[in-house]
Amino acid sequence: MSIDDLRAQYEAYPYPARNPADESKRLITGSPSHLDELVQHVFGGRIDHSKPLRVLVAGGGTGDGTIMLAQQMADAGNPGRITYIDLSDASRAVAEARAKARGLTNIDFRRGSLLELDGLGPFDYIDCCGVLHHLDDPAAGLRSLAGALAPGGGIGIMVYAPYGRTGVYPMQEALRGMTEGLPPTEKVALARRLIQALPSTNWLLNNPHISDHRLADANLYDLLLHSCDRPYSMPQLAELADSAGLAIATLIDPLRYEPSLWIKDARVLKRLEGMGMLERAAWTERITGAFTKHIAYLLRPADLDAARIAPDGPDVIPVLRDIDGPMVAKTAPPGGSLEFDLMGSVVALPLPRLAGPILSRIDGKTSLGALHTAIEPTTKATWEQFLTQFRQLFDALGGLGKMHLRRG
Repeated sequence: MSIDDLRAQYEAYPYPARNPADESKRLITGSPSHLDELVQHVFGGRIDHSKPLRVLVAGGGTGDGTIMLAQQMADAGNPGRITYIDLSDASRAVAEARAKARGLTNIDFRRGSLLELDGLGPFDYIDCCGVLHHLDDPAAGLRSLAGALAPGGGIGIMVYAPYGRTGVYPMQEALRGMTEGLPPTEKVALARRLIQALPSTNWLLNNPHISDHRLADANLYDLLLHSCDRPYSMPQLAELADSAGLAIATLIDPLRYEPSLWIKDARVLKRLEGMGMLERAAWTERITGAFTKHIAYLLRPADLDAARIAPDGPDVIPVLRDIDGPMVAKTAPPGGSLEFDLMGSVVALPLPRLAGPILSRIDGKTSLGALHTAIEPTTKATWEQFLTQFRQLFDALGGLGKMHLRRG
């Protein structure tokens, strides 16, 4: 597929469909590239917001990642800038309108390809979400990004995964021949007619993890009419990273890739002992059949150790995300659990006894040492006891992206 074909699709149907007027109602957040998340997984929890963070959003589309990170950088007082590039003028216009609606002035918008980054960078962080799997040569795309990465920097990516998208690719093949040569609007109309006429045996109809075809025309086009769409299994994703001299540092969210979250048979789990992180993730992907995409942070192998942070010292600061700590503390009984909907399954995660006192005091500024000092008089917990319980809490909430860590 040519660059011109790719540009034509997104000129006709900017993706994802967004209304700039909605910026007054909410900030769309997600992964990769949430500021707290990337600081933990790329920079080991260390960031000095007085120093400009240099960011590239490669293939920014209608702006979800760009707007989220630009707003979070502005809120944190970081004087850095984001360079947004995309092939589509129509998509860029939506992203620019969203930035204007928020009064964001820390974004440089450019028309361009991630394959042509000469003169740009280096960048401390690069976002490439939902782009590589649409390229004729994804490895060349990732090598181009790696070449623009500053020392100690990292890349946040999202690529489609095969098993959770069961039914998508046969439908793409069925539609490709019958819609060839039609204008985009007629392609969408014909695709919708076909969906209405499908037999009950069709795999797309029976896949509970795929719903984009029921939404906006831009979403349907991207899902079923895209001329270049290559999914990646976990081993294939690791191979892609390696081809660019990079390694998978973290999978988001890591707990979803843990076999014991899904399988409770001790004898089965015993057979998985000794597997590395990526092997376990690949096994989990195969047996769940529910992963529609993989989100990962990629670093140079030499930077992996420096980027690791764990709840292991009094200077570590926990930060909650999309969860009300005091509310959970009030409603969850000691030793209770929290329920989360993960890929169509409800999973109950047990909470340690001290979860309430801890969660009620997490404000994104208070360190573990200070948290222990605050709760010790009433709980009588030693530092070791407190740290053991906090690690249990972090394994649950951090594993699902509801808690991040920073260094004080």
